[in-house]
Amino acid sequence: MTIATTGAVRRAQIVSAWSFDVFDTFLLRACTTPDGVFERTYELSGISRTCPNISVSFVQHRIQAEGRARRAAKDRRGAVEVRIEEIYSFFPFNLFGLARRDLSDLVESEFAAEFELCRVNPDMLRQYQDMKRAGRRVGFISDTYWDSHRLARLLRACSPGLVWDFLYASCDHGSGKSETLFAKYLAEQGVDAHASFHIGDNEQADVRGARRHGIRPRYYPQASRELASKLQRETSLFELLCPGVPSRLDNGMRTLRRMMAARSAEKSPAFHLGAMVLGPVMTAFDAFIAERCEQVAGPGRRVALGFLGRDGFLSHRIWQDLHGATSAYLEINRRVSLMASADTLQPLLEFLPKIAKFDAPTFRDMVKVLPPKVAAFFAKSPDGIVTGEALAEALPELMETSELLALAAILRARLLAYLRHAIPGFDDCTDLVLADLGYSGSVQKALRRVFDLEGITIRLHGAYLISLDDSFHDLAGEDSATGFISDLVITPHAKRMLVRNVALLEQACCSADGSVRDYDGGEVLREINPHTAGQIALAAEIQAGARAFAAGAGDVARDLSLQPYDAPDVAARWSAATLARLLLLPDEDELALLGDLKHDVNLGTQALAPMLDRDFVRNQITARGLSAACTSAGPPMWLAGSFALTSPSYAYLYTLFGANRLPADVFEESPCGMVQVGLFHADGEAVLEQVAIQRTGLGELRVRIPVSRAMGIAMLALPLPKFAAEGLLHGVTVQSAGEIREAAASQDVIGIAAESLVFAGMQRNGEHYRSESEDGCLLIPVASMAREIAIYSVAITPLGSSPKWSA
Repeated sequence: MTIATTGAVRRAQIVSAWSFDVFDTFLLRACTTPDGVFERTYELSGISRTCPNISVSFVQHRIQAEGRARRAAKDRRGAVEVRIEEIYSFFPFNLFGLARRDLSDLVESEFAAEFELCRVNPDMLRQYQDMKRAGRRVGFISDTYWDSHRLARLLRACSPGLVWDFLYASCDHGSGKSETLFAKYLAEQGVDAHASFHIGDNEQADVRGARRHGIRPRYYPQASRELASKLQRETSLFELLCPGVPSRLDNGMRTLRRMMAARSAEKSPAFHLGAMVLGPVMTAFDAFIAERCEQVAGPGRRVALGFLGRDGFLSHRIWQDLHGATSAYLEINRRVSLMASADTLQPLLEFLPKIAKFDAPTFRDMVKVLPPKVAAFFAKSPDGIVTGEALAEALPELMETSELLALAAILRARLLAYLRHAIPGFDDCTDLVLADLGYSGSVQKALRRVFDLEGITIRLHGAYLISLDDSFHDLAGEDSATGFISDLVITPHAKRMLVRNVALLEQACCSADGSVRDYDGGEVLREINPHTAGQIALAAEIQAGARAFAAGAGDVARDLSLQPYDAPDVAARWSAATLARLLLLPDEDELALLGDLKHDVNLGTQALAPMLDRDFVRNQITARGLSAACTSAGPPMWLAGSFALTSPSYAYLYTLFGANRLPADVFEESPCGMVQVGLFHADGEAVLEQVAIQRTGLGELRVRIPVSRAMGIAMLALPLPKFAAEGLLHGVTVQSAGEIREAAASQDVIGIAAESLVFAGMQRNGEHYRSESEDGCLLIPVASMAREIAIYSVAITPLGSSPKWSA
């Protein structure tokens, strides 16, 4: 026999096979994590009726029972594989009002939960069928407490008519894939390991276990490490923001996202962010808008839908992609709608303080006129700039109401011409649904005043992604407003934390066009977009990812028999958690991607505010304490991101504060001693003053030294060895005001440059210092004071031995 003939015979004798893991590979569960099955068991078993609102306790006891069963099996048999009945034998029946005779009912309830939640993975099914048609042996190898009989029932229920050549359940053989189950499979089936493949999601069992026996593994993770980390943070936020609500049963929203991620090609980080984070939220919001339109519709009603620009741009594009040209994109902002609706000066006076600074050209561009008294007011101000608050206070004496009303009437006519141009059959409409990111319905209310002034009876209905529901108490007549993420989804306290950081979402959803400033013949006249080309391109890439998710989600959901948006309250809660994870707990990659974004206030000014500022947060914590820092007004506009840039733990503390879960007596400061500080005059004369040392909940020390302008102090000498001979100096800051209480509360905190500090008698390396003698001092120069009071704050983390200080 020749060598070639021998090789042919050998190839003919080779038996190759493809084996599939079952759970989270061939079968997917329509819940956030596998223990969602236990949460559904709690509901199906009837325990939820007799012992309501304790699903978390049930799930944890089910997990603990499995752990105890496996430890007992290890002690008795030397292996950890167990059957489902063994697991429930360790369950605390009495706690839930059950008896041991209820064991079989619990087992059947859990199996029913599997039947309800499991779906065949269409990608795996296609591979399975391809291998079957190619003549390969195909079957399943699963680490599971369900025996092969039940496993077969479940597989055929999910994929009727499914046939296989082999089926191995670890509990039947007393060994898992990480142990000897693969070896048993190879021996019994006569399979050539080197010509065979195994597909699974568990790196230890499916990949390393298969490779150890010569089988070629195909790794099929449920999510990448990066996505898995995001999902874990989302779950933490869900449980924090939506306490008492089942956190594992989401109608398959997370399964849908994981499948979309598995099918998506490699794209840019911005596209991926849009697809995996923003896309799911905006697709759920689209379903909410569609439902809102259906609720408004009725006999005799003609309903139009409009998306408010600029940050309703992405929502509008998704609606067009999914529903066709059945809506309008309405470029109406707060400034235009407020001016058009003015019948007194009051709306303008309420609006002006929302703009930090004004100059005369900005005022003229906004109001379309610059009365002489107003021009003189600006001319008298330093550099011709005033705050919006100061302008609002002075305006009643500077401008006649009649001037404003004449301008309002002109703008109102132009706005209505634009609406008639943008919305076909506008005058025949009975109802107009306004879709927007939110929040208090200011544009909707202004449009109501415009319509009322012009005798237009169209009802207005807000459909907002995020709503501040206490702002809707004054809606007129039959108008309405509803938020997808309403105060029934997350609490008002937490909602305001989201809105404080929502500028990031606005920029991601925004149109590339500048903000509207006027209309002409039904056309929009816009401001110049002040953003860089790079930011505009980044937003477009994020939006492309979000649209890709929305376009593909429907088909994938149908493939998996998922209905992720059928329960609006469930969809809203998980959308809130998904959005909150991005806004409140971003990861390092997201901070790097989004950190250079700027926010324009969209009020007719060209001002841009930074999203992130790490030094701002650090200085606020040093000067004012953690809780006060958490309440800082913008800029920076993305305060949570600025905390995250400081450290992930600070971001989580900020989130706890916003959810009203940060106890002040744990994390705030408390006095722990006194220290004498040297105050040096310019002539070298010095006095000693005792100041308090404060300890924070994070173990840092704070020293605050107030000085007055009248004291003429040139240098402060802080004797660090007296209370922290070695430590990390996080910073020195100064706040100034007319009196001490005002200075202490001021958000205007200036960091003292590290180069200007003198470490006398101490070694210093970056933030770290160590005293060389008991006489060492930190010397802090006192700048020339323009205000009466200045407070210098020093933040230190002591190292080495316990800190000491004088009583």
